[in-house]
Amino acid sequence: MSVAPKASGSTWPIPPEGGWTADDLDRLPNLPPHTELIDGSLVFVSPQTIFHERAIDYFKWQLQSLAPADLEVFREFTIDLDRQNRPEPDVVVVRGHVVEDPQQTRFPADAVVLAIEVVSEDSVSRDRETKPLKYARAKIPHYWRIENENGRAAVHAFELEPTTGTYTSVGIFRERMKADVPFPMDLDLTQIRTRHAPKQ
Repeated sequence: MSVAPKASGSTWPIPPEGGWTADDLDRLPNLPPHTELIDGSLVFVSPQTIFHERAIDYFKWQLQSLAPADLEVFREFTIDLDRQNRPEPDVVVVRGHVVEDPQQTRFPADAVVLAIEVVSEDSVSRDRETKPLKYARAKIPHYWRIENENGRAAVHAFELEPTTGTYTSVGIFRERMKADVPFPMDLDLTQIRTRHAPKQ
């Protein structure tokens, strides 16, 4: 008579009552890279596309080259919004005075000047609805959402409206983006594109 194998224990972290906290991201073992915390729940990142990687690289390096000396630009770095929300924007511009400890793993929301999200297939609702609402509540002055339009980048730029505490659109940019805030820039967006496979 054969013996049924024991069910293996789950390797997924089991959330505590009330959900995970921002501090838990630094303590939980074996989390996949770029795990975010949204409303006390862990959000795991799906494999990313070439467009996604190229867009992040482009904005990281372009903005770093244009940013004034008191600002720094990071890719895929978490920010503390509150106890149950620690998202990881694809690119984030922060005031340089908060970059003190080489071992730090997050930035406070009040140091963030601009948060950028490059929309992926699995992040559409988070990037269009959930995150902008939370970033605005945390008083992050600028939010950009980068959409892939047939291999070309479209930048949906938003600025915090102080009287309402919500974001207002300041434009949708394709091919070229000229802006004065959060600092002057003139970006050639045509440099972000995917290479299409040749037609059969």
